[in-house]
Amino acid sequence: MTDKVTRKEKISYGLGDMASHIGLDNVIIFLTFYYTDVVGLPAAFVGTMFLLARTADAIIDPAMGYLADRTKSRWGKFRPWMLWLALPFGASCLLTYAVPESLDLHGKMIFATLSYTFMMLMYTAINIPYCSMGAVITPDNDTRISLQSYRFFLATLGGALSTFFMMPLAEYLGGADKLLGYRWAMGIMASVAVVMFWVCFANTRERINAPATHNNYLAELRDLLRNDQWRVVAVLVLTNIGFGVIRLGAMMYFVTYYLGSASYFMWMLGAHILGKAAGSALAKRLTHNYSKVQMFGYCAVLAGVMSIALFFAPKSVFILVPLTFVISTLYQATTTLMWVMMADVADYAEWKQGKRMDGVIFSTFLAVLKLGMAISGAIVGWTLGLSGYVPNAAAQTSTAMYCIIALFTVVPGLLSLGAFATLRWYKLDDSTMKSINLARHSIS
Repeated sequence: MTDKVTRKEKISYGLGDMASHIGLDNVIIFLTFYYTDVVGLPAAFVGTMFLLARTADAIIDPAMGYLADRTKSRWGKFRPWMLWLALPFGASCLLTYAVPESLDLHGKMIFATLSYTFMMLMYTAINIPYCSMGAVITPDNDTRISLQSYRFFLATLGGALSTFFMMPLAEYLGGADKLLGYRWAMGIMASVAVVMFWVCFANTRERINAPATHNNYLAELRDLLRNDQWRVVAVLVLTNIGFGVIRLGAMMYFVTYYLGSASYFMWMLGAHILGKAAGSALAKRLTHNYSKVQMFGYCAVLAGVMSIALFFAPKSVFILVPLTFVISTLYQATTTLMWVMMADVADYAEWKQGKRMDGVIFSTFLAVLKLGMAISGAIVGWTLGLSGYVPNAAAQTSTAMYCIIALFTVVPGLLSLGAFATLRWYKLDDSTMKSINLARHSIS
C-alpha cells in the first residue's frame, strides 16, 4: 500500500477514462444533433429514448458493481475488466453511429434505440471496474487527487479526440454522405479507445487488496442507503452531471441558431475542451492551500453565477468564448474533486460499517450519474420538442430560441448553485479523512 504511484501509472490510469470519453463525450455533445439533424429522428423521441435507455442502464449498474467486487483473478478485482471488455466497448461505440440509411423512420428508431442501449451497457460494464480501481490504487488523499487530476486531464483530451475532430473527420471521410462519414470517424476513434484500455490494464496496480466479498446483494444496498455521506455525494453527482449534459447538449443548437453559424461551434467547443484540461490540471494545485471541500464550493458558486450571466451577455463570440473557457475550467475542477469524494465515501463505509465494497459504491454512484444523464438528456430533447424547434430551419421561433439559450446558460447555472448548497451536509473533509484512515489502518 505504501508503494509510490509513478507518473507512468497515473498516465496509464488516465488513459482508461480517455478511452471512455471518446465514446461518452460524443453521446453528450453530438448524438442528439446526429439523431435529429443527420438521421432525421424526432427530437421528442430522442429525448424519451435517452431517458428510458439510460434509466434501464442505471438500474443494471449496481449489479455490475456487485459482480466486480466478487471478481477473483491474478490481476486483481477491477483491472481485468479493462482487458476483457475493451473490444466490446469499441464495437458498441461504432454501432451507435451506424444507423442504416436504407431503413424507414421506424426502423431507424429501433436501430438507434438498440445500438444506443448496447453502447451504454458496455460503458457501464467497463467503467464501473475502472472507477472502482481508483479507490484501490492508493489510500493516500494527495495521491488520489493527483491521480484524478491526471485522469480528468486525459479524459478531456479523449473528449477532444471525439468531439473537436468528429465533424471535420466525418466530412473528410464521408463527403456528402454524412452517415458514412460519422461511421468511419467513430470507427477510427473506437479503435484508439480499445488500445488505451489495454495500456491502462497493463500499467496499473491494485495496492489495497480487499478480499472478494460474499455479502448479500440486497444487504449491501441497504447498508449503502444508510450511509449519509453516500446520499450527499449522490446529490452532488446529479447536479454535476446535469450541469454538463444539459449545457453541452444545448451547445450545438446555441451556436447554430443563436450565434447564427455552426462554424462557431469549434470555437466554443475548443474553449470548453481547453477549460476542462485547465480545470483538471488545477484541481491538485488549488487544494494546496484550501481543502477539497472549500475548493469545490468556491468553484461551484463561480461556475453557477457565470453560467447564468451568459444569458445576459452580448451576442459576441469574443465574449462568449472566453467565458465558456472559464466556466468549463471551474466545472471540471469540481468534477475532479467530486471523484475524490467518492473514493472517500468507500473509506468511510469501511470504517463505519466494517465492509469494503468499492464496486457497489462506485456502481451506484454511476447509476445516479446515468439517471442524471437520462433526465438531463430528456430535458434537452423534450424542451426542444415542446418549444416548437424545427430541425435545419433557417430561423427558430422566439420560444424555441429562448429555450435554447436558457438550456445553455440558466439551467446549468442553477444546478451548480444547487451543488454548492448540498455541501453543508458533507462532512468528509481532509482532517476527518486522515482520522478515518488512521483508524482503519490501526484496526487492520
